[in-house]
Amino acid sequence: MRQLLIIDDEKNIRHGLQVMIERQFPGRYTIRCARHGQEGLFTLREQPADIIITDIRMPVLDGIAMLEQLRASSELVQQPEVIVLSGHDDFEYAKAAIRYQVREYLLKPIRRDDLFAALESLENELVRKESLSRRLEDAEQYRRQWQEEQLSRWLEAPADEAKRELDACTWLQLPEPYIVCVWNCVTADGHPVAVQELDLLLSQLADHTQATYEMQLLDREGRRVWMIRQEQLGLLQALAGAAARREVSGLWAGISSSKLERSELQTAYAQACRALVYGFFCPGMYLLNEPVLQEAEIPQAQLEEDVRRLGNLLGTGRSSEISGMVHHLFRLSGTGMRSLNEVQRTVRLINENVLDEVFRHFGEASIEVLRLYRRVCSLEHYRYFHDYCRDLERLLLSLDEYIGQLRLVHSEHHRLKEAVAYLHSHYARPLNMATVSNHVSLNYSYFSEAFKAYTGESFVVYLKKLRIERAKELLAEPHHRLSEIGEKVGFESSRHFSRVFRELEGITPQEYRARLELRSGMV
Repeated sequence: MRQLLIIDDEKNIRHGLQVMIERQFPGRYTIRCARHGQEGLFTLREQPADIIITDIRMPVLDGIAMLEQLRASSELVQQPEVIVLSGHDDFEYAKAAIRYQVREYLLKPIRRDDLFAALESLENELVRKESLSRRLEDAEQYRRQWQEEQLSRWLEAPADEAKRELDACTWLQLPEPYIVCVWNCVTADGHPVAVQELDLLLSQLADHTQATYEMQLLDREGRRVWMIRQEQLGLLQALAGAAARREVSGLWAGISSSKLERSELQTAYAQACRALVYGFFCPGMYLLNEPVLQEAEIPQAQLEEDVRRLGNLLGTGRSSEISGMVHHLFRLSGTGMRSLNEVQRTVRLINENVLDEVFRHFGEASIEVLRLYRRVCSLEHYRYFHDYCRDLERLLLSLDEYIGQLRLVHSEHHRLKEAVAYLHSHYARPLNMATVSNHVSLNYSYFSEAFKAYTGESFVVYLKKLRIERAKELLAEPHHRLSEIGEKVGFESSRHFSRVFRELEGITPQEYRARLELRSGMV
């Protein structure tokens, strides 16, 4: 609906105009009223209008003075169309009305047909402007999109081709000096945030800082690229400060050094991209320049030797040395910035020569350890490097305990013999793996692996078979009732006993006893 504002100091005129308009154009306008020009301006600040119908002579602020302030205002996105009412056929008023771009000038008393014709004329004008505005917006959007696509292509093109085309470009106007800023945002799991969400976040932060850009584009990685004036760097830092106050995690901007020529755009973009990568190592930082790396990368042979030593430590119980080796491998106690290439090499060696080997030789650990193992296998699962290091250290310490327990179990068979003997002596009691593992003082998870390795069967299957073998002995003795045998060998009910018996023997206890009786009668 159109917004229409009636300004007149006479209540009857305000009310009469509103009734006539609503009756003639039902549903077209939302109508508000004001008593004088000052009140009209206040109403417009609260809610802009498409059309104003205003009297000339009013107290406090007359119509012409109100129009003068209205046209001079920078607060309104779009100026309203104006119909002036006057009881005085005065040439000076007409000249003022023309000066302030009044569309219609009506004399009081207002004739209905004149008013309605004026409103129809303004409606046509508004529709024409809206249509033109949409076409201009579409054209501007197409122009921006085309320019963004061209810039994005140049950023990835061969250097000679990009420089040649940038030198010949006539529409690209970059300030000198300028800075390239590449934005990226990732979730806690290391996945990139959609560009629509990134744009919304940057827009919200920029609203509080007035940070802006000369041009922007989307690169092939789905990251937002800004080109800004060098003097705007302070506003960019203010935007980063706003992100810090709001505790926005996973948001980084790689910043290039300032450049003087637009042909160096590709170089500046490459600098910003290299800087952006190191946000992975810098929690709490939002603006990143390409870092000065610490000492040269560790030679491959030395790195492989260090990783081999880390693998040898697992199962020894020397947790402090394992943690120290993680810190050594990733230089966590050093100063400066690590090379991402070196970190990736180290992670790959740990995955292949330590973690994969552990699970290949010692089998699967607990579900929690496996879940952590699947997460640690890739840096892409993490927002920050220190989170990866923390999880890697946790995983290695868990595996150290796991391997140590397995080695202990395999070196102390007497505990497993004791467990088997305990089962043979107490099979008729309610038993579970926790009870037996506690009896022989072994960890529940490790006992499960060791018991299966020792007996060739899982704890549950072994106990079932033991109880059924004892039940078969009792079934051979006729004085034992079928309903009692299951309970005597440890089953919770005769139904459970029958089900397990049939599962292992293929026949029911009744059929088994009948077969025994048939055989004894044939002897």
